[in-house]
Amino acid sequence: MQSVNSQIEGVIITRRKGKIFFAEDFKKFGSAEVVRITLFRLCNKGLIVRLSSGIYLYPKRDKDGNIFYPLIHDIIKQIAKRDKAKIIPTGLYALNALGLSTQVPMRFVFLSSGTARTVKIGKVQVTFKKTAPKNLSSKSEICTLVIFALKEIGKGKVQQEELQKIYEALAYESNEKIMHDALLAPRWISDILMNYIKQKNNE
Repeated sequence: MQSVNSQIEGVIITRRKGKIFFAEDFKKFGSAEVVRITLFRLCNKGLIVRLSSGIYLYPKRDKDGNIFYPLIHDIIKQIAKRDKAKIIPTGLYALNALGLSTQVPMRFVFLSSGTARTVKIGKVQVTFKKTAPKNLSSKSEICTLVIFALKEIGKGKVQQEELQKIYEALAYESNEKIMHDALLAPRWISDILMNYIKQKNNE
């Protein structure tokens, strides 16, 4: 019979390089402690890389052996997928995603339908805050980013240049979804979204 170490290693090397995986993916091979020790050994061997507690990468490397690390957003999406949770970004993440800020956030906050938790990925701290289902009922990812970016900027503080970038982002979304999500937003943000639709329809 194969050892736990060889079984887990065998599973990993059949996967596509660059794939993120979790310690619990291997729970059928042994206890949590046995799996943790095995993955620790495989990290020391250089087969995998530990991204955070319980989160690993089967790395893809360039010709010089340098690792192609996944984007933080891709890691976050995989965590949400594992937890079967719907998440939406807030604050600085939303500003950054829309190009409204060049500041690289070191702390991300997401509202989540899953368990509240904080995950440290390298120097970045990601917090998932449990929220009511009604706060996750938006239809558009773009609109969600816009709404939380505007909340971060603040009422009466939106500059014309920022508004232009927001309108450019909304151009990729349907009027139906924008109107739906506008009803979920504070009145002043809803007015911005509805004004965009009016301008679009008059073009």
